Amino acid sequence: MKTDIRFTHQILVEQCKTGNSSSQYELYSLYVDAMYNVGLRFLGNKEDAEDIVQDSFVDAFKNLDHFKYESSFGAWLKRIVINKSINHLKVKRIPVAPMETHEFHLADEEPEEADAMDLKKVQLGISKLPDGYRQIISLYLIEGYDHIEIGEILGISSSTSKSQYHRAKKKLLEIISEL
Repeated sequence: MKTDIRFTHQILVEQCKTGNSSSQYELYSLYVDAMYNVGLRFLGNKEDAEDIVQDSFVDAFKNLDHFKYESSFGAWLKRIVINKSINHLKVKRIPVAPMETHEFHLADEEPEEADAMDLKKVQLGISKLPDGYRQIISLYLIEGYDHIEIGEILGISSSTSKSQYHRAKKKLLEIISEL
């Protein structure tokens, strides 16, 4: 019998809906580290990431009655963390990297050999990217969102997401080659 991932931790979620604080703490303990990593990838600042994660959990617990198991609790919470991170960057007036009106087509590029790159260099390279590029790279490569979803999250078109991703990838490769 196959278990539907959307109902992972359903008992805990339902207990949290009734205000059970020990269930809230248990659910928090299960997800806090993963959500912190998501926030840190977006914000690049430990303190901001910690604040965003705490705010996200507070909002999630306050709005559990809106959670309808259309996704897993973890995916729902991750979306809250990502949205709060993006809103935090907007408040700080950190713009997404500037865009031209046309889309770049980089299909002629030769693909890099991913196995040849050192993971530490890639992580360091991502951390050195401008915030807008880091957002696109994180959403696409690390979080696994497609360009349509990224467009919805960031309030941009999917073609802009694609061109921003290609620019971010190109910039990341430049940074890594300098390391």
